[in-house]
Amino acid sequence: MFRQFLIATVLAQSITLSVFAAGPQAGQIKNLVTFGDSYTDVDAHADGGTVWPVFAAREGNFNLYPFAKAGAMCSSKLIPHAAPPVVESQLPKYFAEKDNGSLSALTPDNTMYTLWIGTNDVGPKGLLTGKQAAGVTLVDTVSCAVNWVQTLYNSGARNFIFQNMVPLEAAPLYLVNSYPNHYWTAPRNTTEWHQFVKELTNSGNAIARLKLQLLAPTLSGAHIGFFDSHALFTDIYNHPKVYLNGTAPLNVTGAVHSCIYKEGENVNDTGVCTIAKGTDQDSFFWYDELHPSVQTERVVAKAMSDVILRKSEQWITWLS
Repeated sequence: MFRQFLIATVLAQSITLSVFAAGPQAGQIKNLVTFGDSYTDVDAHADGGTVWPVFAAREGNFNLYPFAKAGAMCSSKLIPHAAPPVVESQLPKYFAEKDNGSLSALTPDNTMYTLWIGTNDVGPKGLLTGKQAAGVTLVDTVSCAVNWVQTLYNSGARNFIFQNMVPLEAAPLYLVNSYPNHYWTAPRNTTEWHQFVKELTNSGNAIARLKLQLLAPTLSGAHIGFFDSHALFTDIYNHPKVYLNGTAPLNVTGAVHSCIYKEGENVNDTGVCTIAKGTDQDSFFWYDELHPSVQTERVVAKAMSDVILRKSEQWITWLS
């Protein structure tokens, strides 16, 4: 009996070790460095409140170093846009601070780097409406994001989490029954947008995962995690009772701050807005027609801190 118990214990430990062989060790990460767009920008407050990196830093007791900026694409050379892109603005700012000693507390072992990009690249100011530079495709924008890992690795970074694109077709902006809103008031085929953005996000995520799987074995000593934001958001959409806890009826298709405009109306006008107040806001999946609510941010933050602390592997695959 004791021998059987001993064998079972060894097997269990072996399984545990194999599951956690990739990725950083529990308690290893002390610093969180974030890149991306408005989904991660701690200053833009595109969700009307606190964005996930702030919650995650509190949850995991990490020091936060935020570089993400609202409206960002991966590269302005691929999709020209005024917002600070990852390649031409966010990374140079990081390297400048690294060079001047502002980031001296960051070491390869104690720091996690995250990137959540793509929402704007595939959106109305990008691939969805053909705003990219000549010849640029989804493969180019995704390759740009994946190359973020290589660029930081070359500078000494070793721990990375790549967050894939969410199911944007579920956002009010892209619903089949969408309406003229803050992000688009011109005429459009809402059914076409709904389907096209679904194809872009699903294809982009598949390309990213394959590219990262090829890249991971070539980066000695690196830990690369593929965080499945798409699966997490899909689960919130399908099982809102598990995640949303506000005082209004649970809502995954509307928004905390929803504004309807007349077709072609200037978005600087106010539109006709419906705004949830107080704890009712925590019943909503979306804050506005494109951005997640603060409650959804809390969910993302808890999931991210848990995977970094190695408390859970539910939403992440460690590729190395």
